Amino acid sequence: MRIVVKIGSNLLTDKAGRINQKRILSLAKEVSELHNKSIEVVMVSSGAIASGLRKLGLKTKPREIRKKQATAAVGQPLLMWMYERSFLKYKKHIAQILLTRDDLSDRIRYVNAKNTILTLLEMDVIPIINENDTVATDEIKFGDNDQLAALVSGLIEANHLIILSDVEGLYTSDPKKDPDAKIIKHVKEVSKELIEIAKPTSTGYGTGGMYSKVMAAKKATSFGIPVHIVSGRSYGNIKAVIEGKQIGTYFEPVAQKVTSRKGWIAYATRAKGNLYIDEGAVKALLKNGKSLLPSGIKKVEGDFDVGDAVYCVDEKGERIAKGLVNYSSCEIKLIKGKKSSEIEKILGYKYSDEIVHRDNLVILI
Repeated sequence: MRIVVKIGSNLLTDKAGRINQKRILSLAKEVSELHNKSIEVVMVSSGAIASGLRKLGLKTKPREIRKKQATAAVGQPLLMWMYERSFLKYKKHIAQILLTRDDLSDRIRYVNAKNTILTLLEMDVIPIINENDTVATDEIKFGDNDQLAALVSGLIEANHLIILSDVEGLYTSDPKKDPDAKIIKHVKEVSKELIEIAKPTSTGYGTGGMYSKVMAAKKATSFGIPVHIVSGRSYGNIKAVIEGKQIGTYFEPVAQKVTSRKGWIAYATRAKGNLYIDEGAVKALLKNGKSLLPSGIKKVEGDFDVGDAVYCVDEKGERIAKGLVNYSSCEIKLIKGKKSSEIEKILGYKYSDEIVHRDNLVILI
């Protein structure tokens, strides 16, 4: 069995924002016990910026990106040192992997990251992954480590994603504000109504919230991976999930999972633009499983090249699909609305009849 465990900053810090060494030691003990049972564990851990705050004598998280990056640079070695010291008590080896969205957006680097993680697992090493906050900007950030954990789960074809939270799971409303809030034990589908319940938040030293965790669960379950959101404050919850006990919130994986490649297109690639398509093209994509032809395109937005990812957007502005284009934005502007048989006459050459082939297209709704 192969699992991914995500740990947020709020779980690793105390009220003053200092890293809680006892919590890390507790996590190391539980993960090591699972590892002794031949369960492969990949950890996705936040905490670099929180670690740096204390060391630099800062009371609050910096707002400027350069100061965030500098704080992360100071804190990341300290965070890993704490993990290293804790896991050594249980005679386990760990490895640090730092990623940005560009590392997974590029197909070659995506495959290299996968091979590195799988090789570490073969060597009985426990990989600890974090976003590379020292170089990440808003343009290449995952947003938070919940999303990174979901992508890593799909990347390595994990059997389970366990997201450790500061609450017991997903509730019908915010349990910190509503005493009548009830935990949702089983989610068959991440619906719009469920997403509305989660609502974006930003608390403490973390950047995520329940909304982020639900969106991560939506991604992971589309890969066919079951997801649990459970409390990370209670020792033994990771083990309890593996043993099949009913705790927290369980997200059921979809029956027809996306392939690894299409999952990469949908969630890892960064869209460079939008193709606005007509009703006929929407129907061809959604109901008939067809490729996107130039005749169905009404407007081109963005500057992109051959092989880049773009969104296919309907006339109302809703994202219908995402795919890799066979032509650049400049070329598509010349051939939009035209028949495929006219491409060569207009451009002087033809790469393909399709703007986006169905094999490189993922439906988003």
